[in-house]
Amino acid sequence: MFDKLLVANRGEIACRIMRTAQRLGISCTAIYSDSDQNSLHVAQADEAFRVGSNAATDSYLSTEHIIDAVRRSGANAVHPGYGFLSEDPLFAAACIEAGAIFIGPTPAQIEMMANKATAKKEMESVGVPVVPGYHGPQQDNTTLIAQILKIGFPVIVKPRAGGGGKGMRVATTGDDLGNLLDTCRREALSAFNDAGLIVERFLENPRHIEVQVFGDTYGNTVHFYERDCSLQRRHQKVIEEAPARELSSHLREGLIACALTVTRTIGYHGAGTVEFLLKDELFYFIEMNTRLQVEHPVTELIT
Repeated sequence: MFDKLLVANRGEIACRIMRTAQRLGISCTAIYSDSDQNSLHVAQADEAFRVGSNAATDSYLSTEHIIDAVRRSGANAVHPGYGFLSEDPLFAAACIEAGAIFIGPTPAQIEMMANKATAKKEMESVGVPVVPGYHGPQQDNTTLIAQILKIGFPVIVKPRAGGGGKGMRVATTGDDLGNLLDTCRREALSAFNDAGLIVERFLENPRHIEVQVFGDTYGNTVHFYERDCSLQRRHQKVIEEAPARELSSHLREGLIACALTVTRTIGYHGAGTVEFLLKDELFYFIEMNTRLQVEHPVTELIT
């Protein structure tokens, strides 16, 4: 058990984490940039350390500065919150190397699920349904175009790293596929420093359902049911609803069972969200977010 927690984040999520930890008798350390010196999360903490200037790259995204704060504070645990460095395996590894517990999955688990191609191949091998497509290592245009034609139109081209809709394109015909792939590569490299792509059948107007899971270091896994995040704008979730409406008990049980299979397969521990697309009474695994999500309070209200 740890008695001093550094929260490597700011704002609402930092306040919620500290409120819970302090209720459990755990001392909390905040970090802040120059512009956040008088923020609520700093006032709520038992102590606070400056980690850099206003720019996030010099503060909340600086592993070096945050680990220095961990050492100076004597914190024996770090909670990353969401965003910033929460899904950076190198940051998780740096916390562990500094002698602090990283409250979240292992660096290897973060890295595996961050690569959509690796994650989908692993899940497919244990019987979890994935959208038909190509997730292989050969990335030249000739191979990818051949795979697109094999899958059939419409298809969607996605970066194998990152998310948020960046670098994604839908192809409905075979016109100018080479240029489309090159554009996706450039955007993926710019956004995620990884030019790798995956190609999948494009599902028109699917529902987007995610299941909240938790795992511990003893191999126990639990779920807290699902959220419907189908209402989106530019691939960004606008409204989350729980429980999902008009979801049969059969589908709900199947989604939850698959989410727990994903969690157990990689020995996951910490909070995570397993995401699926649902179309014509069939569902497909698309990714796992290896962190606490912004939308988690929706689940808190029903569990």
